[in-house]
Amino acid sequence: MGRYRPPQQPGSKYITPAGYQHLASELDHLWFSLRPEVTKAVSAAAAEGDRSENAEYIYRKKQLREIDSRVRHLRKRLENMKVVSSMPDDHNKVFFGAWVTVEDENGDENRYRIVGPDEFSMQKDYISMDSPVAKALMGKNLDDEIKLVLPGGNKRLVIVDIEYKAES
Repeated sequence: MGRYRPPQQPGSKYITPAGYQHLASELDHLWFSLRPEVTKAVSAAAAEGDRSENAEYIYRKKQLREIDSRVRHLRKRLENMKVVSSMPDDHNKVFFGAWVTVEDENGDENRYRIVGPDEFSMQKDYISMDSPVAKALMGKNLDDEIKLVLPGGNKRLVIVDIEYKAES
């Protein structure tokens, strides 16, 4: 099996104000706190002599590459993000930032918040707007039924509540 992987579609550019702040804080921490510490450690390890057999030097250089990679990714993403801070006029439709409660055929309820792809893992009940569930929910009204085609079979969900909360 080869190493080739087709290029992935970039995620949507939308993000909530809290998500943007979280990513910006991560960038600041990496650049102003963690990277200087690792750079000092690399310099100290390099001063010990033979770098080819110096495990500390090799480890710290790898850590520095990982930090730099994440910093490049965050800068590129934050540069192109569109912060969505306003709520929609129609509160009975599902749009970005909505808290949506759905009920399945068994009567089980799940509550999700539709957020950007860069923040969906920040909290357990956040789902990416690029996910199949969120795509099926977007633009739907209260009490609408949606059908999902899943690998384990089809699933029907009914929207029982839509809520928009202002972030503090």
